[in-house]
Amino acid sequence: MTSLRAELRALHASRGERIPAELMAVMDRAAAELAASGQADRALAVGEQAPAFALPSATGATVSLDALLAAGPVVLTFYRGAWCPFCNLALRALQQHHDGITARGARLVAVSPQVPDASLSLTEKHALAFDVLSDLGSDTAKAYGLAFDLSDELAAVYERLGFDLQHVNGGHPRTLPLPATYVLDREGTVRWAFVHTDYTLRAEPADILTALDALT
Repeated sequence: MTSLRAELRALHASRGERIPAELMAVMDRAAAELAASGQADRALAVGEQAPAFALPSATGATVSLDALLAAGPVVLTFYRGAWCPFCNLALRALQQHHDGITARGARLVAVSPQVPDASLSLTEKHALAFDVLSDLGSDTAKAYGLAFDLSDELAAVYERLGFDLQHVNGGHPRTLPLPATYVLDREGTVRWAFVHTDYTLRAEPADILTALDALT
């Protein structure tokens, strides 16, 4: 099976076939500024307690972190939305490893700032067997230290590319989460974390499984 890392690299290398060079320059500049901000270093880290949340799922049910932890360890991943091809690759990779995650007694849940209808479309399109939650306004992402605001320049690029964040993010178009994945033990303590400012990088599912194995 091809690694997620390799698939993400291939997708990144093909950007020039889909995105004009002047728009890519804006995106790369914004990415460099976000990396220089040091935000990833300020996000929730290993050894810290995960903030509680209760968020709507794609099907309208409310899913709380407390309820998830009552059933066992939790793999919690934050992504930008169904409009992001890198997010879609990462979610499909997690789905491919979902059986391995549940076999280790853990629950997988994904969180994005998009509205439940967009999450439902994503869930159906990729046949996701795990909960996809809507963090409208990114309050949960903020609690985890992951939320950041797009610059005017980058927001204009996304609009030109046809990403209607005003609609899919329920009136909160500028705020997105850093790519992040956490492995939480049953007490809600972060035992493993992947946080990065680069939206083209994601947690490797094999590393998540190794982190779950380390819990036992």
